[in-house]
Amino acid sequence: MEITKVLPDDCISLIISLTSPRDACRMALLSHAFNSIADSNAVWQMFLPLDYIHIISNSSSPPSLLSLPKKDLYISLCYHPILTHNGDMKFQLEKENGKKWYMVGAKALSIQWVDTPRHWTWISLPDSRFCRVAKLKNVGRLEIKGKVKLSTLSSNTNYAAYFVFKLVRDRYGFRHTPVELDVSIEGTAAGEVHSVILDPPRNMPQQAKERADGWLEIEMGEFFNGFEDDKTVEFSLREDHDDQPKRGLIVQGIELRPKHNR
Repeated sequence: MEITKVLPDDCISLIISLTSPRDACRMALLSHAFNSIADSNAVWQMFLPLDYIHIISNSSSPPSLLSLPKKDLYISLCYHPILTHNGDMKFQLEKENGKKWYMVGAKALSIQWVDTPRHWTWISLPDSRFCRVAKLKNVGRLEIKGKVKLSTLSSNTNYAAYFVFKLVRDRYGFRHTPVELDVSIEGTAAGEVHSVILDPPRNMPQQAKERADGWLEIEMGEFFNGFEDDKTVEFSLREDHDDQPKRGLIVQGIELRPKHNR
């Protein structure tokens, strides 16, 4: 006897919504009856963040996005990130579980001397989600900082922060000089500071990884978000031990996404 003939639709819908988006897609293949329930708005509404209407309403996306069936909306937010916070942050969902991803764009970061034209310049690149990215022209000391409210992120989730960047062909000053990376939650003990070389020589392992979008990323650190509304997570990259000239770094932003320990 089919379960759809034993349990009412709303009960089945609740059961499916307590699983995962991947499980819901699998259940939709079981039968025609399961398909209509597993693909229903009632199920997929539960996989979307509680504040998804607020996020989309305050984004650059058209209002028509909210009129999509909830499953289509979920898929769209997984594969087509949207710009929020006046275009300075990028938002998307992790397809497996609906957890929130955010990238804090360079415009929303605190970059030392970024408004001094002889040190930094703002440029547009076709492979960036943001209108402008920051290109380093010449500095002796480097400092990039940012912060995000924990309430913005998914609760009860382990996150990692990633510095997303490029190095141009005529870069200078990053081959032998390490930068310090730090991630910590406001009001708690300082996180572990670790040093990395953004542009290591060929005889050293590459610490940065190439992303699917062609940019490089390097993990800055991780943190657990227990959903403390009044606190922020703070992250920084700095090199202030010498005054060696540096140039050729392009900063797209710092991405916060769920960390899956293996």
